[in-house]
Amino acid sequence: MRLVTYRDAGGFQRAGALLEKDQLVLDLQLASEAIHGRSRPEFTSVLALVEAGEGALDAARALVQRTPASAVLARADVHLCAPIQPPPQIRDCSCFELHLRQSFAAARRMRVAREPDPEAAFKAMNTRADDRVVDTFNRQPIYYKGNRFAVIGPDDDVIWPSYSKAMDFELELACYIGRKGRDIPRDKARDYILGYTIFNDMSARDAQAIEMVGMLGPAKSKDFDTGNVMGPCLVTADEIGDPYDLNMIARVNGEEWGRGNTRDMRWQFEDLIAHISRSETLYPGEVLGSGTVGNGCGLEQLRFLKPDDVIELEIDGIGLLRTRMTKPVA
Repeated sequence: MRLVTYRDAGGFQRAGALLEKDQLVLDLQLASEAIHGRSRPEFTSVLALVEAGEGALDAARALVQRTPASAVLARADVHLCAPIQPPPQIRDCSCFELHLRQSFAAARRMRVAREPDPEAAFKAMNTRADDRVVDTFNRQPIYYKGNRFAVIGPDDDVIWPSYSKAMDFELELACYIGRKGRDIPRDKARDYILGYTIFNDMSARDAQAIEMVGMLGPAKSKDFDTGNVMGPCLVTADEIGDPYDLNMIARVNGEEWGRGNTRDMRWQFEDLIAHISRSETLYPGEVLGSGTVGNGCGLEQLRFLKPDDVIELEIDGIGLLRTRMTKPVA
């Protein structure tokens, strides 16, 4: 299934599923009422559906198969939110070594850009701090917790934060946890993955350069309203095939800025689940981000966004997540 959350005319969120090459939306509650003559609590939201378990998901699949006409809406007529908005938790991990190395190198080049001989200054820079991060990355998964209340969907604009002049996108694959679990062994971890979506982890690079020196991870560089974009849908795992062979493409205003493939993940979601769930319970609906794919952001190319830019992130089997940057008039 390709599950979505949409906002109705009254502003209320409703659970649905995309149909017909994502051109139609089936409202699950309306479908239940049309076919069975009653509403069901598990269809009140995508999170409720996930929390209700496999039986509820099977019931939703049965509705999709029957598709009563009275419960179908045109995709163009609805406002899509993130698949689960807000999710119970966000953990954004780092799984692509190429992104780390290229981002560190780009940041060093920015620091020496005004030197008399930037290339010589770049080659002379001490890289020990960056190397320590890469060493840790290769020993174990690393991650930070994001602001779940800043999650938006494909029909919402990203509002440029007032304190930044260097905004960037980040192309990530994300998985949703489908079952409650703790101390999950790696060989059982895939059973806990409900499905996948595209994650645009927006970043204020100038704020990030300042705060990361504090050694506590990203804060205001990531935590601003509208900073976490997810969608266009939650594709259940049974429809993806091999999640570790998916092409990932980033475009800005129609121009390709970068591409990669999930086969390059140093840590797979099963590794992340096994690591994070040690002595800690994971809950249905939680989101784990893959971190940015190599070449999946502007920083790696020393390119940044402008107001009104349109970012398009595409991943095989999931679709296209389109995001517009808007900057309030001062």
